[in-house]
Amino acid sequence: MFPSTFRAITCSMAILCVAPVVAQDQPAATNPNVSARPNIVWIMSEDNSKHYLKHFDETGVETPAIEAMAAHGVTFDRAFSNAPVCSTARTTLITGCYGPRIGTQFHRRTEPATLPQGVEMFPAWLRQSGYYTTNSSKEDYNAKKRMQPWDDSSRKASWKNRPSDDTPFFHVVTFADSHEGRLHFDVDALQKPTKFDQETVSLQPYFPDTQVFRHTAAFYRDRMSIIDEKVASVVAQLEQAGELENTFVFYFGDHGGVLPRGKGYIYESGLHVPLVVRIPDNYRRLVDREIGSRTKGFVSFIDFAPTVLSLAGVPLDKAGPIDGKAFLGQRIDAAEVDSRDTTFGYADRMDEKYDLVRSIRVGDWKLIRSFESFQPDAMWADYRYKMLAYQQWRDRYHTGKLNNVQSQFFKPRPPELLFNLADDPHEVNNLAGDPLHGDRLTELRMKLNAHLKQTNDLGFLTEAGMLKILDAPVANGKRLSHEIASYIDTANIAVMPWDQASKALLSAINSGDMLQRYWALVAASSIAASNRSANLDMAADDTFLKLLRRRTLDPEPLVASRAAQLAAILQTEDPRPVFQRTLQLSQSPTEALQIFNMVRHVHALPGTPFPMGSKMFQLPFQPDPKGLIQQHLDHLDLP
Repeated sequence: MFPSTFRAITCSMAILCVAPVVAQDQPAATNPNVSARPNIVWIMSEDNSKHYLKHFDETGVETPAIEAMAAHGVTFDRAFSNAPVCSTARTTLITGCYGPRIGTQFHRRTEPATLPQGVEMFPAWLRQSGYYTTNSSKEDYNAKKRMQPWDDSSRKASWKNRPSDDTPFFHVVTFADSHEGRLHFDVDALQKPTKFDQETVSLQPYFPDTQVFRHTAAFYRDRMSIIDEKVASVVAQLEQAGELENTFVFYFGDHGGVLPRGKGYIYESGLHVPLVVRIPDNYRRLVDREIGSRTKGFVSFIDFAPTVLSLAGVPLDKAGPIDGKAFLGQRIDAAEVDSRDTTFGYADRMDEKYDLVRSIRVGDWKLIRSFESFQPDAMWADYRYKMLAYQQWRDRYHTGKLNNVQSQFFKPRPPELLFNLADDPHEVNNLAGDPLHGDRLTELRMKLNAHLKQTNDLGFLTEAGMLKILDAPVANGKRLSHEIASYIDTANIAVMPWDQASKALLSAINSGDMLQRYWALVAASSIAASNRSANLDMAADDTFLKLLRRRTLDPEPLVASRAAQLAAILQTEDPRPVFQRTLQLSQSPTEALQIFNMVRHVHALPGTPFPMGSKMFQLPFQPDPKGLIQQHLDHLDLP
């Protein structure tokens, strides 16, 4: 299923363009206590997937307030963030657009993207149509505002401050009690009891069964109980003001997480979010569903903006559709929503860690394409490893105390991961190499590649390259669509049979196009890390090695650095002199940040054949002492 408007007009190159007028067929209220248009409230909890609420997963905690909402509304069993981290996910929510299409996919963006003409953060259209819009209080967007989306966005923002009781409102409240930072406790905290029973708490099979993990898993469920209390408070305030039955109340997580292998990763633990929508009695006519029902129809964050606009009676202009489709509202057919079965995910840089990953899920089948698969999931990120569970997991790996499933996180990945979620909900049994599922793999691969090309995925320009076009990312993506498609094809050499890939690699590595060379080297690194036979062939091939040495002298720092990284994987050449030179020649802090990601990967290779320290490197600029590059430098000096 490709992007389309909520009127099912397919348009994968879409931009958001909403006609700021109230729908004429929205009936006026006859009850003087009922607004002409419904209010809408979003309640977001940070960093939690659906797996920690019993309403969605039997191993979760009971959440009576959320369950009461569900009893008076609709539960969406298959709701997904498109990205597994805050800023990227929230930008998708506020625009209704795929991040890689509009240049907003990097977490802790170097620069905010300029939204295309006609694209606005959707509450701006609500404001223009007469809604009072408030946000309490987190924004965290990766794009520049044009029209102001909020009447108030602050800790004091409240729908109660609307100009009159007749003014409909859209209010967003975010609760941080479930945020990743709540799990940054010290060792002493392990002695404190948890309300959720640590003896019976369920652990994912990829975790070691230790006190640290049991305490963390139980403690996080306790945090979800606090979230439930906060949800109850919001609902109670609406009820006390006489507005509950005039208000659609959404509860959802702002992406998955936050135990290890959740936030930042596009496994289900990072993308599959809880979603419940309470349906107000006075607006049941806008929902084609039974109260208290559940649906397995797929909805994702690109769909939330058109859904709110649909409920509010603000139509989309046919000339400028967005990427998502409404799943509630007038003329939204429940049977059609129930038939939706596809979602796309994306992950790029998260803080200082680069890792370009894309996914597609169709029904219970999911394909994850790791374009830099030679890097393990466990690549270092400072904020992530503040958590004791992450630290212990890593330490037990290095001391040989993990089984094969628990060790997967710390090893290079296959370029493709294929999972049957019906049998393998935790995504630990990769079926990509199983001939029995070859047709399924081919089908999902083709659908994913078509999506990447049709959305002109800007991740294939690299972040440093993308920054040059952020003044008009969508227009430039269209202009460069042929080139982007060719870079995707080059990167996909990594999934070709080796006897076909070897010739294609030689040609692409010798290309006159900088990014063709770059992605060819990335593909070669993925092959070398996952295919022992191909690794040996590359290391023994004089023609290939001569070309690789030539690329280490490439005038483009990113290309030369990728060549050095591949040489380190093959252990044919010391990459450190190349990294020293390319960092001195780096043309921007963003380019240097990506090179340092390669440095850190090589530094962490088993046995550290090429150890490095911060004093080895000089930069043409002074790094921010509290910035991401300095984090890389500091960590290189740790024992």
